[in-house]
Amino acid sequence: MPAYKVYKQKGKKSDFNDLVKACNDADIVLFGELHNSSIAHWLQLELTKALHEKKGDKLVLGAEMFEADNQLLIDEYLSGAISEKSFEREARLWPNYSTDYKPLMSIAQEQKLRFIATNIPRRYASKVAKEGLSSLDGLSSEAKSYIAPLPVEVDSTLPGYNALLSMGMGPHGSGENFMNAQAIKDATMAHFISENLGKNQTFMHYNGAYHSNNFEGISWYLKNKNPNLKIVTISCVTLADINKLDDESKDLANFIISIDEDVTTTY
Repeated sequence: MPAYKVYKQKGKKSDFNDLVKACNDADIVLFGELHNSSIAHWLQLELTKALHEKKGDKLVLGAEMFEADNQLLIDEYLSGAISEKSFEREARLWPNYSTDYKPLMSIAQEQKLRFIATNIPRRYASKVAKEGLSSLDGLSSEAKSYIAPLPVEVDSTLPGYNALLSMGMGPHGSGENFMNAQAIKDATMAHFISENLGKNQTFMHYNGAYHSNNFEGISWYLKNKNPNLKIVTISCVTLADINKLDDESKDLANFIISIDEDVTTTY
């Protein structure tokens, strides 16, 4: 019994080979994962390996899970300038790094690929959540170098953002601030993806599905900057019956990976 199935945007059945072919022709791939899905992480690894076979050093990797001010640490680790132990001690890694993201970093190390830390440092996203976007204006020029260029446009009419407006954050924030905190993450990830995408390259980016679902989030900011980019989005969903894509999951992305809800999670 299969643990997952691949579908195209409107629910037509597809497969892994179709996914590889589409991603090979893309400028940017946004792999929208479920952070605790073992199948999603395995497919990320297999897709990355398959793309490397086709693209070689024209493949660039990057992820939400690494913050922009840790780029130097990543570069030093991948080049052998610092030890794995030093990197893992200092890089503010996610708790599931060793099982879910270290294999991707290992590919970069073994194949001498660039791996880009795309996310805003969490201290600045937290600042926005509490104090609003304008609170970033007073940061130093060095601090701002780890964030998308300010001011950042936020389209609150986008369904994904609009849904956040009603989510109050208590005495230290508001729904608008919460929305803007998500937007600054998306804008920053888009910024560092576009800044590190070279000619004839494919940038493979790993992020939570929220940040690219419905062609919003990261994808919206990338397209805003360059409408000609060829972007392939992937979204992962869990379903009780993976043999048919439900209506709610259709149109989330160019490819939707339906994962059996009984599959073991990584945490």
